[in-house]
Amino acid sequence: MRHFLFPLTLFMVFAIKAQTTQEIFESFKLQERRDVQYYFPPELDESKKYPLIVVLDANYLFDQVVATSKYYSRFHGMPESIIVGVNQSENNIRYEDCAFDPNSGLPSEKGKKFYEFIGMELIPYLDLNYSTAPFRMILGYDITANFQNYWLFKDNSIFDAYVSISPTLAPEMESRVPMRLNSFDKQMFYQLIVEGEQSNDTKKIAALDKGIKALDKETLHYFYDEYQKADHISVATYGIGKAFDNVFGIFKPISPKEYRTQILTSEEPVYQYLENKYQGIVDLFGFSKPVALNDIMAIYAASRKKEDFESLKPLSDLCKKEYPETMLGFYFEGEYYEQLGEPKKALKTFEKAFQMEEIDFLTKEMALEKIDALKADFGF
Repeated sequence: MRHFLFPLTLFMVFAIKAQTTQEIFESFKLQERRDVQYYFPPELDESKKYPLIVVLDANYLFDQVVATSKYYSRFHGMPESIIVGVNQSENNIRYEDCAFDPNSGLPSEKGKKFYEFIGMELIPYLDLNYSTAPFRMILGYDITANFQNYWLFKDNSIFDAYVSISPTLAPEMESRVPMRLNSFDKQMFYQLIVEGEQSNDTKKIAALDKGIKALDKETLHYFYDEYQKADHISVATYGIGKAFDNVFGIFKPISPKEYRTQILTSEEPVYQYLENKYQGIVDLFGFSKPVALNDIMAIYAASRKKEDFESLKPLSDLCKKEYPETMLGFYFEGEYYEQLGEPKKALKTFEKAFQMEEIDFLTKEMALEKIDALKADFGF
């Protein structure tokens, strides 16, 4: 395949510097040259894994998806991602790519080849040449939103998250999608974004929504958002950020609401919540995330408020690993020994904390106050 003979080193350097680039992908499956756009995070790190987001109808959606991804990854907890967009507007080729039989509702011959182009050429190319994570998302609009559902028809869907914007549904799709979603044991996300304006597909979309909502499946995460003031054209600008919030919500730092409604009300040890959150990231996305200082402080505050001082020990061990040059680990350990009634161990530990770097609200003065108080109380 001539595409794979492209000088990859030059391409990668250009892609990283430009962040977004466009090229001609020569497809054996389609026997066509296709316009493809890429977005790469500004500082690709081979030691990190990046979720892969596939954007159909890229002429309409790619720039919006890239802009939202960049904003969310910087400010709202979403992981940096590699994004690939397939342009489909020239000569209305999207209707050929996504055509389906009007009776069976299954892809046409060209549709089958387009399906193979995405799954057997484009994605493997990116997996081979970049540090992609196992987690993949796909977005489509109108007829391409319908087409992405065909990946649900395989026993092992190559996508973990589907964002469907105002789909034009093939026959029986409103019943087939819930049935297929119910068949998967792995974690799956399905986001349906629709306009308030009525269309020929409104009833079928309502049936699709009802069918998915009727499923009782812990591994399925379904979200439905209707924007009353949007029409079929403008709806493409709505909801992408909300979809990222829903899919990548576990990546976000612990919020005040999460702290109040989930951590403080849980009967489990406070530290268990943090452990479950970060293990959930590994299980879902296939890679780990450094523990955010915000989350550590939330668990520390909850440990004190709930008088769950046993959680301070594993929290201190975590801090020594994640923030080894700072006071965090030894200060929390000192408080643990203090509450355990072991003043000598607490004193020695606070003395170690005093020698480390200050961080957040923890200062050397606070460690010194602990040291002086222990000496005064116990005569050390």
